[in-house]
Amino acid sequence: MGTTGVKYKVLPESTDTNLMELEEKAKKLVEKFNGINKEYYEEPIAFGLKALIVFFYCDEDQELEKLENELQNLEGVSSIQMIDMRKVG
Repeated sequence: MGTTGVKYKVLPESTDTNLMELEEKAKKLVEKFNGINKEYYEEPIAFGLKALIVFFYCDEDQELEKLENELQNLEGVSSIQMIDMRKVG
């Protein structure tokens, strides 16, 4: 069984969304789904809007649809997009 690296772009509803709070909530969700938190950072989009990039490792057999749904339903989230997924080990 191998490990997969997964990266999501989480777009907030507005520039007023607190990305630090959003990051903490995302970390808890990743841990809940047995993911290993790796890296979280902000990425400028436009006009002061920033996306939260969520990068973690998980088992390659891990079902990600439920995690995606929970990320999408976090307060302050407009949308999420998987931007990278690759086997790392």
